[in-house]
Amino acid sequence: MRVIAGHLKGRQLKAVPGKSTRPTTDKVKESVFQVIGPFFDGGTVLDLFAGSGSLGIEAMSRGMEYGVFVDKHPKAIHIIKENLRAMKLDQSSEVFRAEAHRALKAAAKRGLKFDLILLDPPYGKVDYEEILTSMIELQLVNPGCTIYCEHELSEKLPGKLMHLEVYKEDRYGGTIGITIYKAE
Repeated sequence: MRVIAGHLKGRQLKAVPGKSTRPTTDKVKESVFQVIGPFFDGGTVLDLFAGSGSLGIEAMSRGMEYGVFVDKHPKAIHIIKENLRAMKLDQSSEVFRAEAHRALKAAAKRGLKFDLILLDPPYGKVDYEEILTSMIELQLVNPGCTIYCEHELSEKLPGKLMHLEVYKEDRYGGTIGITIYKAE
């Protein structure tokens, strides 16, 4: 697992040991960032269900200036912190060990708003409509925000939800579905 582009291009990232996480492959990551970026002129990224932090770190390498990484598993939190330190991004990021809904409420209390949100939860374990609605209601989504959702191909996400519209839908291999939303 590595950083695909930007100022950290080619740097190796550690993966979370065991089978509790499923890292996004370099091929999928490269394709997705060509659609949602490929580069950014500042902004804040939320990597919810962060795993190793690979997606959020990729966004920061490509120009996002601040990152918030959330996962509920202790091993994942440890690896995220290691990866951020190794990439020298620990001063421009925060890492939280929390369940997703709790983390969203905490972010809202602090008045955080995001320009890019990355959602790559364990397949079949999260209600995307519920998470997306919560983000909007908690006012975490900046106008023009891009929200990336990785899911099982069989899982259908809403086409429009409040002020979010599907920007792109794609499939990778026979099992991975990608839905990208843009906030109006």
